[in-house]
Amino acid sequence: MATNSIVHNKILVKGLVQGVGYRANAKHVADLLGVQGSVKNLSDGSVTIVAEATAEVMETFLKWCRNGPSPAEVREMVVVPGDVQHLKDFLILH
Repeated sequence: MATNSIVHNKILVKGLVQGVGYRANAKHVADLLGVQGSVKNLSDGSVTIVAEATAEVMETFLKWCRNGPSPAEVREMVVVPGDVQHLKDFLILH
């Protein structure tokens, strides 16, 4: 896959990821990297992210997602590729 091809991933992040600034920091990192999509808390305490970026940028974003901000404790992360939807912006959903 070419590094400039756009990829789409749905990312499920489990662990201590709510109440630690995970969503706000994910948006900040996404905005810095040029990732499009959204981040949302789920009722089970996990966080879901929909993200689109070039393959190279996505790799960097996924590395950040595995760690999150310093108070977070990511225990598991599941990445499911999907069809590119040409998303705009990166939103925090409630």
